[in-house]
Amino acid sequence: MKLSEAVDRLTLVVATNGSPDAGLVERKDALTASSELRSFLDAQNAELVRSLDEHPTAFPEAIIADTSGCSLNAATRERERANTLGNADAVADALSDGAISAGHVDALTKATKNLDEAATSELLGNDETIADAASSQTIAEFNAWITKQAKALDTTDPEDRLDKQRRATRLKTWTDDDGMYNLKGRFDPELGKDIAKRLAAATRSKFADALPDSAPADPLERKQHLEALALADMLLGKGSGGSKPGPPVVVVDATQTDGAGGPVVDWGIPIELPQRVLVDVLGAHKPDVVIVANGVVLHAPGNLNLGRTTRLASPEQRRALAGLYANCAVPGCSVHYDRCRLHHILFWNDGGLTNIDNLLPVCQHHHTLIHNDGWTIELGANRELTIRLPNGQTLANGPPKRSAA
Repeated sequence: MKLSEAVDRLTLVVATNGSPDAGLVERKDALTASSELRSFLDAQNAELVRSLDEHPTAFPEAIIADTSGCSLNAATRERERANTLGNADAVADALSDGAISAGHVDALTKATKNLDEAATSELLGNDETIADAASSQTIAEFNAWITKQAKALDTTDPEDRLDKQRRATRLKTWTDDDGMYNLKGRFDPELGKDIAKRLAAATRSKFADALPDSAPADPLERKQHLEALALADMLLGKGSGGSKPGPPVVVVDATQTDGAGGPVVDWGIPIELPQRVLVDVLGAHKPDVVIVANGVVLHAPGNLNLGRTTRLASPEQRRALAGLYANCAVPGCSVHYDRCRLHHILFWNDGGLTNIDNLLPVCQHHHTLIHNDGWTIELGANRELTIRLPNGQTLANGPPKRSAA
């Protein structure tokens, strides 16, 4: 992006903000211009940060922190971003042109963290492909994609990585300025998957019937609050402690490839483990297997079509749709599937069936809008989603992609 083009975008943003009569289209154009301008400035900032290396007596992180008011840790991340751009010209150009955001670059930086020098060089050697992928994907989509590319180049022995992670397990405690007692833990994947399962089961058990009055309204904050209370019960020996977590759910996505010719498999645990440990985990349980392809559930345990026998979706139906969706189905919404409810596309009161083809995971916010603001929803044969808003706007997605890799 040329300087004159950046000035034009800034002028548009300022003019739109100063015009109370600006319509929705004009404001959307101004937001686009603002985003592109921000990317341009981030690219310029990265060049300035890299130029600090030309002065051997300078402490770049301290200068960055001093001029921006950020912490040294944040300054370190900014320098890492600049170094990534210095080794990926096409990505740097895409950022300067406003085609991608700094968040895309940070995802690329993160993906190279565990790679050796040769693998990093090979990954960044495809910078034009990376730039094209980033410019056509959201940050979350690109993060999943670039992580998969980096994983294919990672030659680290899984057992060596697990041993290193075990040695890095830590727990930090402190009391903050608000008088709140804080815990911050880092656990190796093998220990972490047991903690995650136990905490999830304890939270479900403790709050199965009712939520406490202290629970926040925001879904994410409410989840964190409930998990904190459940963890306290576990540590203090109260309640069941989540002693009966359910079996893991293994999702096989036949639409995607793992890079070796096989389907992508999500083993139902929140972290990555070596094959040996996976065998032990699955040997100790009888996992439920859900097989999906191109937005269709090909196999899932249980009865997925309950008709008019019940209004509430069953655990089996929730489990099946979890094989397709990672988040709320509304395009652009990042609320996790676990915090969504299954909405009847044809309303129950209008004769809708509690069948899997009539159920869609949506967060509480969008569920309210669907019912109260007159949103209409259509679902295609492969769960292609079309949402029509009262103002004429249309939101659309193709078949859901629950990236398990």
